Amino acid sequence: MSSQSLVSSETTLLRKTAVARRRRNWSKITATYLLLLPGLVYLFFNNYLPMVGIVMAFKRIDFRLGIFGSPWNGLENFRFLFASGDAWIITRNTILYNVVFIVLGIVVGVSLAILMFELHEQKIARVYQTLILLPMLMSWVVVSYLVFALLSTETGFINKTILPLLGVNQPIAFYQEPKYWPFILVLANMWKGIGFGIIVYLSSILSINPEYFDAAKVDGASKWQQIRHITLPSLKPVVIIMVILNMSRMFYSDFGLFYQLPRNSGLLYDVTQTIDVYVYNALMTQNNFGMSAAAGLYQSIVGFILVIAANAVIKKISPEHALF
Repeated sequence: MSSQSLVSSETTLLRKTAVARRRRNWSKITATYLLLLPGLVYLFFNNYLPMVGIVMAFKRIDFRLGIFGSPWNGLENFRFLFASGDAWIITRNTILYNVVFIVLGIVVGVSLAILMFELHEQKIARVYQTLILLPMLMSWVVVSYLVFALLSTETGFINKTILPLLGVNQPIAFYQEPKYWPFILVLANMWKGIGFGIIVYLSSILSINPEYFDAAKVDGASKWQQIRHITLPSLKPVVIIMVILNMSRMFYSDFGLFYQLPRNSGLLYDVTQTIDVYVYNALMTQNNFGMSAAAGLYQSIVGFILVIAANAVIKKISPEHALF
């Protein structure tokens, strides 16, 4: 056999081997792609297909002509949004509330996770975990009725029972007084949502090698020193990830919290109206689809910038913990 024929045979064999290898690899990952398919389909229809509606932010919507047939109006929707003065209020409320939620979520979540970790009685720890997670199962509609039962001027538990015991005979009109609602909203959000953060931080603490704590005890370290030098440093990567994830939602708000709890009271808009609530009210009361779309696009762009900025800051401080 000539050398040319030998080379040709070897080449053919190598090609057949490569094809067989590719087929085996494809058969191995086919199941993975099939598992991914439902999620990808949902992601496309729920997240990417609606992005076509971005054009509404730059149009004067005429439903007789349809969305794509409506005339373009450039940046008029954005100009009207910022000229109305509402943009500053809804931006301030959305950002400040989220900052408070992030800070308190980390401080309270980490603190309670450490306290639960230090509970040596497992039955009591399970009871506490269950009680902390139960509020997460409630919808904001249910929570809003519970809050109304507490704050109602006529029948509320606070006005009818607590205040008279304190010698206060004049009921407080909570749903007409904006000054109380920053505290009410923060407390309600913490009560309902803190359980998730506690479980995340507690699972991270449980993954710490127990030998670290044993060695610290042998060296005479106090409980506070163990928390400071072992527990908190071990939680640093998880805390950073949680901060970045929360920063990605910085320009979004929990619609149920800010709409259902205050019962959409116009007297409270200065402290309760966020971007999500504003968009909903604009759609329901004004039918202003163009300005609502402009507010939503403004929300998305600023949220994206905040995520990039947060990751850049973390990359400067601790590059190994940055997401990208």
